[in-house]
Amino acid sequence: MTPDTSTVFDLNGLFELLRLGGPVVAVLVLMSIVGLAILLLKLWQFFSVRVGQRGFVEPAIEQWQSGDRDGAIARLEAKRNPIADALAVAMRGIRSGAETRVVREEAARVGARHLSELRSYFRPLEVIGSLAPLLGLLGTVMGMITAFQQLASAGSQVDPSVLSNGIWEALLTTAVGLVVAIPAVVALNWCERVVERLHEDMQDSLTRFFTRHEAVFDRQAEQPAGAVTDRRAPRTSHAY
Repeated sequence: MTPDTSTVFDLNGLFELLRLGGPVVAVLVLMSIVGLAILLLKLWQFFSVRVGQRGFVEPAIEQWQSGDRDGAIARLEAKRNPIADALAVAMRGIRSGAETRVVREEAARVGARHLSELRSYFRPLEVIGSLAPLLGLLGTVMGMITAFQQLASAGSQVDPSVLSNGIWEALLTTAVGLVVAIPAVVALNWCERVVERLHEDMQDSLTRFFTRHEAVFDRQAEQPAGAVTDRRAPRTSHAY
């Protein structure tokens, strides 16, 4: 069969691509389907938790500082963002009278759990991005071996088209491997950056909340005895 380079870019030629590339291309196509499924899953997951929302953080902290603690917690509980959940845990803990150190650790634990869920399936995407080029190279090496075996079998009746067709088919697997790997690597880096940015903003939000809370607590401690009307003894319970 005369090779046609347009076959590589024609979706209707998928079966022809599989025939020319053999089992290596079949595995690469399967990996591309898995990678696409993971990317769609991550997009849905990021969208469902509104991973890019940040506009509620400052209003909630200001509402808390103004004394409307229940309103601030209700504002955060209405959001599905992991930062909102971690902040809500922190506010509920402070409201319950638990020690700040314990509340901070609990908020960090809840935030880490959300981040771990958002990082799920990163490893398979990383494997696809790193393994696809190697599989493509393996297919090329196998194809070149086959091409030179055919060339050796031809003896003195060497037909240049036998070698050129073999090399073309062999290089096809490398091209498919790169086509699968490059989008996987791009998607992985984008997803990692989204989660990394969320982690940074979560730490920033919690730090702002605890810093302002401790500043208010310190001011209350400096007031004369009896001036503070709402001072409860710190507890270590996890009732929040």
